[in-house]
Amino acid sequence: MEPEFVAPALPSVSAPGRETALPPCVVFEDDDLLVVNKPSGWNTHAPAPFSGEGIHEWLKHREPRWARLAIVHRLDKDTSGLLVFGKTPEANRSLTEQFARRRVHKHYQLVTDRPVKQERFTVRSSIMRVGDRYVSQPPGGPGDPAETHFRLLRRSEGRTWMEAEPVTGRTHQIRVHAAVEGWPILGDPLYGGGPAGRLHLHAARLELAHPRTGAVMVWEIAPEFSRPPGEGLRAAIIAGAETTAYRALHGAADGAPGEYGERLGRWILVEGEGSGPSARCRLPTAAAQTENQGIVEPGAGPVVGIYFKQLRRQIRQTVPPDVSPRLLTGQAAPARFEVRENGVRFELSFTEGYSTGLFLDQRDNRRRLLTRHVAAGFPLLAQEQGTGELLNCFAYTCAFSVCGAASGMRTTSLDLSRKYLDWGRRNFALNGLDPAAHDFIYGDVFDWLQRLAKKGRRFQTVVLDPPTFSRSREHGDFRAESDYADLVSLALPLLASGGVLLASTNAARLLPERFVAQVRAAVTAAGRRVLQEHYVPQPPDFPVTREEPAYLKTLWMRIG
Repeated sequence: MEPEFVAPALPSVSAPGRETALPPCVVFEDDDLLVVNKPSGWNTHAPAPFSGEGIHEWLKHREPRWARLAIVHRLDKDTSGLLVFGKTPEANRSLTEQFARRRVHKHYQLVTDRPVKQERFTVRSSIMRVGDRYVSQPPGGPGDPAETHFRLLRRSEGRTWMEAEPVTGRTHQIRVHAAVEGWPILGDPLYGGGPAGRLHLHAARLELAHPRTGAVMVWEIAPEFSRPPGEGLRAAIIAGAETTAYRALHGAADGAPGEYGERLGRWILVEGEGSGPSARCRLPTAAAQTENQGIVEPGAGPVVGIYFKQLRRQIRQTVPPDVSPRLLTGQAAPARFEVRENGVRFELSFTEGYSTGLFLDQRDNRRRLLTRHVAAGFPLLAQEQGTGELLNCFAYTCAFSVCGAASGMRTTSLDLSRKYLDWGRRNFALNGLDPAAHDFIYGDVFDWLQRLAKKGRRFQTVVLDPPTFSRSREHGDFRAESDYADLVSLALPLLASGGVLLASTNAARLLPERFVAQVRAAVTAAGRRVLQEHYVPQPPDFPVTREEPAYLKTLWMRIG
């Protein structure tokens, strides 16, 4: 049968709340299959509890219709390319059988800087794990049998492009077989490959029989080996037409330990401990650019200016001009400018002090409020709860509240700063939401939680995202590391039965296990029950590495 080349069929997102665009990594979807272009540097699945999400977890919990998304096919973390997931039990059975019977055809492209003499050949061996590596033994030796077909594609500028078709699917199989032949893959130091910005191995073509119709399906995606892995990762998850604010550089994960960069509309904000960006920090060569120069992305437009902010541990006694970002090069931003996140508009500023008005690491959590979908099998609101009411504590510029209101909820925003609450009102107005239809309460959170409880107020959703440290006259000092359970205890009387608590902290020294234990203990001590629970770390554009473990911890709980 001739292969049927199928154009991507990408239905719009259907969620109980507001719709948002599909992530760009999705190349095909129907009722049975989800095919994605996995970027280099992202695991297929989470390597350990409380680590960064793999692409499977991130997708599975993103849309209600992806709740049963199953792994039937894997790619190494550093390998990019086509990856198929099953959406139904029937599809999973069919795909598993096709992989087991070697009826799925996978074609990879790789690059080596060593000479390859043969144009077409096959490597057969047994592969076994030894420490962090896999080693090749003669056929029939210890280990699992492995077979790979290789074909020369082209030679150019001292490099050779090869196609590899693995007949079997052993871990690191192509990498091991290439190294055994004397031409390890570029960017693969584990097996002796030459230095490069990323592993030059890409799953370029995938062919299989559709699990329902039997039609032969083929997808092809060309590799982008010259693209830095971090840039490819962000391009895979950020829908540029509706999101123009995200983490563009994240420390060690992007080869710049201690330095961080945020894309904020048409500006870049770099943060570091020095007086300016180091040589390791990749920046545009020019800040004033035309549409055809520099960094240009869908929806955001070209970068026109670069700002720098020095990371500080103590900022409480400072004044805004001393800690506000300073312009390094290019065009200055207006006093107030706008960015978009999942289609929601937010006002930012480089002149109001240390923070710009939006914490980008909470983007996925805000989306959960926006779409009313927390995770697989975990809707934000039960049907009988109607539109629901949301209490946003430590509201800052009210970003969580805006997303809740945009999904139809009535919101109450509570903060100790009138300035930020006014900023929040402007964010409401930016999105066509009437601030007068929502409550904005100025005052100490700990005091107001008790006052609202005495008034008998109840909310279907309560958001707790406190600063790591805060101080008030009424309550004294609050430290997230030691006092988070006390905060949860104060908030629980305001949470309606069956309501959802969003508990989050960026206290890096508070281990995830201890944070989860604190929140659970507070619920138990209040005589309440956890009906559902979902833990999430920071989003994928804040990659988790050994050098920089996950710092953001969020626990969503439905509590009876």
